[in-house]
Amino acid sequence: MILQISDWWSTMEMVEKIYWSISIPFTLLFLIQIVLTFIGGDIDNMSAEGDADAVVEGDTGIDFQFISLKNLVAFFAVFGWTGIICLDMGLGAGVSTLIATLAGLVMMSIMASILYFMGKLVEEGTLDLNNAKGKVGNVYLLIPSNRKGMGKVQIEVQGLQTLDAVTDSDSEIPTGSVIQVIDVLNDQILIVKPF
Repeated sequence: MILQISDWWSTMEMVEKIYWSISIPFTLLFLIQIVLTFIGGDIDNMSAEGDADAVVEGDTGIDFQFISLKNLVAFFAVFGWTGIICLDMGLGAGVSTLIATLAGLVMMSIMASILYFMGKLVEEGTLDLNNAKGKVGNVYLLIPSNRKGMGKVQIEVQGLQTLDAVTDSDSEIPTGSVIQVIDVLNDQILIVKPF
């Protein structure tokens, strides 16, 4: 077996040896990256320093990163295999290198695009009560008049929510009544009126 590999290797041209020397290790690295990505091993160590809220609020996802370690590994893996295929098809070394380079750049673009668009698939999980202004909902628990107490309303804001509410109305708003949100008090309590 080793003699067969040795004979096979010795019969190759130098360009083909270079392509094989590039494709095998980078394909192994590419496969390791894929496995680590699926099991979560590609997560960088993150420190807990600084203001976490500021970091989260300023996070807009992953920027388009054309040159990264993953993209370079993918480039060389595709470059090597494309070069081998081109040489086997009888193309010259120059044309093979050009086609292999273009194939590697296309792979880098695809990888960068995938990571970029995956980074944009974020959802804001924090409930922003300002999104409730102007919305219509139902009273869940009686709301006392003139802010004498707090009731609860069910309203569709970032999903169906049951939230605390007060009213400036001179009469209480009974359970089951339809209300409209007019303002938010202290970013926690809805101010509502009968609808």
